[in-house]
Amino acid sequence: MPNESHHDHSYKDLFSHREMVRDLLVGFVRQDWLALADLDSLETVKGSFITDDLREREDDIIWRLRWGDAWLYVYLLIELQSSIDRYMAVRIANYVTLLYQDLIAQGHLAADGRLPPVLPIVLYNGEPRWNAAVELAELIAPVPGGLAAYRPSSRYLLLDEGAIINDPTFPAEVRNLAAALFQLEHARDEATWLKVYERLVGLLDSQALGSLKRAFGRWIYKSFVRKKRRSIRLPDIDDYQEVHAVLEQRVEQWNRELIEKGRLEGESRLLLRMMARRFGPLPDWVEPQLAQATEAELHALADKVLDADSLDALLTNGSTGH
Repeated sequence: MPNESHHDHSYKDLFSHREMVRDLLVGFVRQDWLALADLDSLETVKGSFITDDLREREDDIIWRLRWGDAWLYVYLLIELQSSIDRYMAVRIANYVTLLYQDLIAQGHLAADGRLPPVLPIVLYNGEPRWNAAVELAELIAPVPGGLAAYRPSSRYLLLDEGAIINDPTFPAEVRNLAAALFQLEHARDEATWLKVYERLVGLLDSQALGSLKRAFGRWIYKSFVRKKRRSIRLPDIDDYQEVHAVLEQRVEQWNRELIEKGRLEGESRLLLRMMARRFGPLPDWVEPQLAQATEAELHALADKVLDADSLDALLTNGSTGH
């Protein structure tokens, strides 16, 4: 699976837990059939299929659940890639066919010999919004009358995390585990991440989810601590409680840092307004230069801005230079 190295298998591991799949279905598969499904019956299915050339697929996550008197299969394909696969519909059609071949070989069919329904889901967490066709027929060139009847039809359910998070109707509060994961994955700033993390802790601690806690611990450590807080020195841990304890110790410190950063940004904006009123429109380089200034340097410039003859004189004689 492309570009998965920074997550290793920790992201996929989350969806090997019934609670995550249940919340994914309840929160984001808004279709009438779900009311007839027995979510308590969710169970994993072997996720490796042998193709004719003996290649194995090990990156599938397949569940099944009772749907009335029959089984319904949920084929979950997690795409941890930054680029969009234009021909994803072809891949999904192939994977579902492999699943059906396996079910036929094992005799897992309805009483009348028909195949069970399959819900293919593509869970995408890349930054560009997904724009590839979700219907296989859309990828096939138009054909003259008669031939159209032979055009294959197959579609998948796309869950584009970034689009979901940016949807105005998406709840701001964490309502389930899948929603929490999406919010953590796409948090734009550390303050937002920390708020979601604190709510996730409460959600996990309110249920007996020891294995899932450890899975979240691994994912949080690999996707956040290592990537965004490299100053934290930890062994290669996979224990939720240890990750939680370390982060809990840092949350108050990080919040103080965020408050201090916000205060300095406010002082910088005020100084920019004073400089613009004193010297007129400012060059483009001034704002990023002030953004790098220390509190003492900002105060020194503020003390001198009214007396300086020019912008160059202010910045040359001040505590920060151009």
